[in-house]
Amino acid sequence: MTTTRPLTRASIFAQAWPIMLGQASIPLVGVVDATVIGRTGEAAALAGVALGATIIGMIFWSFGFLRMGMTGLTAQADGSGNKGEVEALLLRALLLGFGLGVAILALQWPLREGAFALLAGGEDVTAEASAYVTARFFGAPAALCVFAINGWLLGLGRTRAALLLQVVMNLVNIVADIALVWGLDMGAMGVGIGTAIAEWSALLVGLVIAGRVAGGSMLAIIARTPRSAITDRAALKRLFSVNRDIMIRTLALLTMFTWFANAGARLGATELAANHVLLQFINLAAFVLDAFAFTAESRVGNAIGARDKRAFLRSVRLAGEFSLASGAILSLLFLALGSSVIAFITTDPLVRAEAMRFLPFAALVPLVGMPSWLLDGIFIGATRGAALRNAGIIAAVLYLALDLALRPQGNLGVWIAMTAGYLLRAAPLACYLPALLRDIESGEAAKHLDEGAPEDRQ
Repeated sequence: MTTTRPLTRASIFAQAWPIMLGQASIPLVGVVDATVIGRTGEAAALAGVALGATIIGMIFWSFGFLRMGMTGLTAQADGSGNKGEVEALLLRALLLGFGLGVAILALQWPLREGAFALLAGGEDVTAEASAYVTARFFGAPAALCVFAINGWLLGLGRTRAALLLQVVMNLVNIVADIALVWGLDMGAMGVGIGTAIAEWSALLVGLVIAGRVAGGSMLAIIARTPRSAITDRAALKRLFSVNRDIMIRTLALLTMFTWFANAGARLGATELAANHVLLQFINLAAFVLDAFAFTAESRVGNAIGARDKRAFLRSVRLAGEFSLASGAILSLLFLALGSSVIAFITTDPLVRAEAMRFLPFAALVPLVGMPSWLLDGIFIGATRGAALRNAGIIAAVLYLALDLALRPQGNLGVWIAMTAGYLLRAAPLACYLPALLRDIESGEAAKHLDEGAPEDRQ
């Protein structure tokens, strides 16, 4: 399973472009969701999907460590040549993801009601959002398992396999949304059901892909993996330690985005809907830039597993070059094409005008936010959970303070705080870079890979 991957610009781009296509298609599904509802001409329905998507994102991505933690841990195990641990990691993460997903489904009522108690929204908006959220909860076990499979594939550098998985989910989602909303007139609930169907479809396909990547099937992986490897105390301790810190970091960042969405809801349905339209631009930028951040995760983790500082530094430099160029190009494209995209997504004149007013801020995000995405990739690949946790908490606290200070400026203050938030995310992580370099130099960064019996290494 371990492969030698050259560190050249061509190889970095070859690894990144499948991620770029797969990840870019995720916000395109968000655009389809918004368009399917937006073309009905009902601002409350569009705002309801916006609010509901925020709530589901807040809940599901609280467990995003299943993707992020898996990438770094898998890449390091692969870099050290420990095939048995690579496969055991997948099984651990699938069991954990399915169990957490079932727990979310069982607790859907208090989670849903608690979210609506925290987030503002009018009666019509809340009704639409509630229908969407209720439907999405039924996809929770599958969604969290797909997080784990994606993280595992990215850690191995199998980006084309990850692309296939993402394309399957997105195509099913788009077809189901159109059929349920335009065909059966199910409104916001139809969008939620369509996404849940897509998540279960992706899980089935993902299990087949993971088995083939491992050289057989999931049943073969289960058969050849000793139960003692899955329940190994040292491995479980590290898995939960890294995941705990990344979960705290993710919750801090989700607080920022949830606060942003709630700020729009507080100002009114028009502002909430307009901000949601502009978030599609930011999501597109995030997932394109994440292609190089995810590549950095895999390459950095692999370099640490191989105890190769030179490979680490070259990975960071090459991924950084592509990230900077992509951020600049995206900013220019958003400015040039943004008005046409906004006009296509929504027919409401007030929502269009509000979105156009703040388009320059959305266009600035790819360039300003590029360092934060790249640094996230570096530290996730290095499994530096504590640094990610601390940086996330610092960024969230400072962002909330800035947003509150700018509240008298209305939606202008909301967008200034959001844009500055990306700089607040990058600065603390940059301060941790020297310590990470010292640990790589001394071999401390890969010390945990020496734990475990030699016979477990394959």
